[in-house]
Amino acid sequence: MCPGDSRGWSKTKDEQIAIFYNQSDFGYVRNFRNSMKTICLPFPNDTESSLLECSENLNFCRGRNLMIDFSDLKTRKSPVMYDTDVLKEGQIGGYCKFDKTLLENNSDYLGSLQSWAPEIRNFVPLTQPIRFSQCDQIISQPTIIMKIDATVNMYHHFCDFFNLYASLHVNATTDNVDTFGKNNNILIWRTYPYRSNFEATFRAFTKNPIIDLNNYAGKRVCFENFVFPLLPRMIFGLFYNTPLIWGCKNSGLFHAFSKFILHRLRIDTKRLPDTKKIKITFLSRQTSYRNVLNENILLDELRKNPELVVKKVQFSHKTDFLNQLEVIQDTDILIGMHGAGLTHLLFLPDWAVVFELYHCEDPNCYSDLARQRGLKYLTWRDNTKLKYQDVKPDLESSYFQKHANYIFESAEFVNIVNEGVLHVKKLAKELNHAHDEL
Repeated sequence: MCPGDSRGWSKTKDEQIAIFYNQSDFGYVRNFRNSMKTICLPFPNDTESSLLECSENLNFCRGRNLMIDFSDLKTRKSPVMYDTDVLKEGQIGGYCKFDKTLLENNSDYLGSLQSWAPEIRNFVPLTQPIRFSQCDQIISQPTIIMKIDATVNMYHHFCDFFNLYASLHVNATTDNVDTFGKNNNILIWRTYPYRSNFEATFRAFTKNPIIDLNNYAGKRVCFENFVFPLLPRMIFGLFYNTPLIWGCKNSGLFHAFSKFILHRLRIDTKRLPDTKKIKITFLSRQTSYRNVLNENILLDELRKNPELVVKKVQFSHKTDFLNQLEVIQDTDILIGMHGAGLTHLLFLPDWAVVFELYHCEDPNCYSDLARQRGLKYLTWRDNTKLKYQDVKPDLESSYFQKHANYIFESAEFVNIVNEGVLHVKKLAKELNHAHDEL
């Protein structure tokens, strides 16, 4: 888990392992579970009373018999996306013993995607159970209420999916054995209809259509069983801007997420690599910047090696996402420029290599994601062997690396890919030996 040096983050190896486990593995889940406190306590022996319990800073909440009044949405002039004013005081509540002080003490983070404080700070105790609360609609099916990030960007949207998966573990208790079931509702906290090229990923979590706030606009809705899951941009959250200790890799939580998605979406997985036909997938960009202007020359150099099967792909909103996953799962070395497409690395085989051709002076984003997934990571090391082209004029003297196109030296490119080939062969030998022993 932590073969490398922590660079001063820890004093001992045991401390380094513990920090990584709590930052990036199932310790992350455990910490939320251990911080759960009850804000709305059910009355004794009253099954109709409400429950609301939340982790510290209202990053995750769950409960039963909750009323939410969406009446104002019917006349709201602006659509809801990242707004923090959807509810007013009294438009969310439950029939219970309410700990107002506890709620106020955990309502400091009011960013839209940081916590559920913007919504739950408006909680009030009701004087009677929800079935007497003039609900226009009572939802008996378990409902996961999500606030999500940018749905067009794979990196940001998979922060949503990853934290939804982690939330299933946070929510898992001996009393809630079906937390991984798919007979639930997923309600997106926005009025824009949900659309995304990655929408198929929700099939791993629910068998029902995704709904949004428009479904309940103008109504007072009562939820018998609900979850407010972990959010994509929490302070010290996981996946996005994670402060990750050095020297550690291979998070069990990330590995489990990868296998969960592939299994639930029924993507065939490779058992062992074929070292005589190592498959290389090059992600070709279709954007204004960060294009590799000599990519065909680079790939032709690789094709001179008969052991390599080289494929160039252009994934876009027109490319079926399940087909994308099939391509990635059939890849031994993934190559691409810095960009959201590299998020596909989450679904590579365990022995695969990620070659971020150039990180554009953002060195930790995908290298951290690769080591959390437990994959070998490579990137360009000698900037004298690349050339910038088409630099955006107003950025020539400042932070321009993400707003330029590139030409890479062929020999150096091949050398780095060969490092990846050696790594795949090494792991293949180890895996085949283990397979033979079994």
